[in-house]
This record gives sequence, structure tokens and C-alpha cells, in this order.
Amino acid sequence: MAENEADAAQPEDNPKTIRPQKIYQKDVSFETPNSPQIFRKKWDPTIEVEFQSSARAIQDDLYEVVIALTVTTSVEGETAYLAEVHQAGIFTIQGFDPEALHLNQNVHCVIILYPYACAAVSDLVTRGGFPQQLLGPLNFEKMYMDRVNRLRESAATESEQPDPQHA
Repeated sequence: MAENEADAAQPEDNPKTIRPQKIYQKDVSFETPNSPQIFRKKWDPTIEVEFQSSARAIQDDLYEVVIALTVTTSVEGETAYLAEVHQAGIFTIQGFDPEALHLNQNVHCVIILYPYACAAVSDLVTRGGFPQQLLGPLNFEKMYMDRVNRLRESAATESEQPDPQHA
């Protein structure tokens, strides 16, 4: 019994780690194509939010993860503003198999970056003369699983189609 307790207290040879090293804005854009006349319209906006993420290896166990958050707001069919933020981070990620690594890059790292991107969008919008833009939470795990399932379904559909060269 004492041996098992001692074994349990020993750290793993390959511990699982996700640790941010640096968080920064990679690209920022704000456009108000219909100003100043847009400020004279009744503020009843239609808001569209687009989200994308990507990750790339920098060196062993070091990865850059980037989220692109684009908010397009229209009033009476005219674009009031378009705000786009590419929020990035450098993360140390260790001890995961490739599938878990991909999931962690696209879920856990994104969860860390998203509040920074939301704050940047809100700041841009406010400095542009518009009411504060508060973005709600997103379920990144569900978004990731939906994307993985779509890719799997697409791959399965492609493999079921006959090869035109052998028909």
C-alpha cells in the first residue's frame, strides 16, 4: 500500500501542460464606411459576428494560436462599422498526443484569447463613436466538435463517391 501511495505522488515523466507565454494583437482593423451620416440614424443595429482560429508550431512544444474576430454592425441596411481583431498568443503545450494537441489549441488556448479579443473590439467600437459592443460567451468546445464532425462527414462522403477514372 505504501508503494502505491509513493508512486501516485511521483510526477509524470511527460506532464500535460498548457501555459501562455505571450498574448498580443497581431492585426486590428476598424472601418466606418458610412460615417458621419450613420450617426444620424436611429440606433437599432443588426450585428454579425464571425470567428475563426488557427494554430501553428513555432518550435518544439511552442505554438502560436490566433483567433480572428470580426464584428459587422449595420443600421437600416447600411454598414455602421466593421471591427476585426486578430488576437494571438504563444503557448507552451506539452504531453499531448496529436489529436489532443489540436483540441487544446482550438479550445483551451482560444478560451484564453477570446476575452482579450472581445475587449479590443469593444475598445475599437467605443473609440469609433459607437455604443459599447459587448460580445457574449461562445462554446468553443461545441464549435470545435461541430467542425471536426463536418470534416469527418465530408471525408466519408468523398470516399463513398466512385472514382471517375475507374468508372
